[in-house]
Amino acid sequence: MKIQTKYVGEITIDESTIIKFSKGIPGFLNETEFVLLELPGNPLFHILQSIQTRDIAFILTDPYHFYKNYSFELDDNTLESLAIKSENDVLVMSIVTLQQPFANSTMNLKAPIIINPNSKYGKQYILNIDEYPSKASILTEEKTELKGE
Repeated sequence: MKIQTKYVGEITIDESTIIKFSKGIPGFLNETEFVLLELPGNPLFHILQSIQTRDIAFILTDPYHFYKNYSFELDDNTLESLAIKSENDVLVMSIVTLQQPFANSTMNLKAPIIINPNSKYGKQYILNIDEYPSKASILTEEKTELKGE
């Protein structure tokens, strides 16, 4: 199946890679089918591309790469709706807001994207705790300290 993408032009995808967001993503409720693509030349980042609308694509990253102690519990409804049976059924990603310069970029730790790579179901999960911000720096203190050494 061919789709038009925001960042990498026209591509061919295997329909078995489509991730279904049954209720869409907040702000994009009619967008229910996405594909997770690699960002060319940068293995830390991915693209969550709508298969219906070319211009709806989100840059994602693994929040654990930047915030090692990031943790939360999924509620029973989410576990059931995404068919999550074990930790192997969970992929956690954060939406990145790119800024110039890149050091000003942020990631949303308050509302991670949860994907079950086995069932191909996904959801943006909004945390009901104030511990994590929606605009967490992409440069953590740990990374900043390492940069100066």
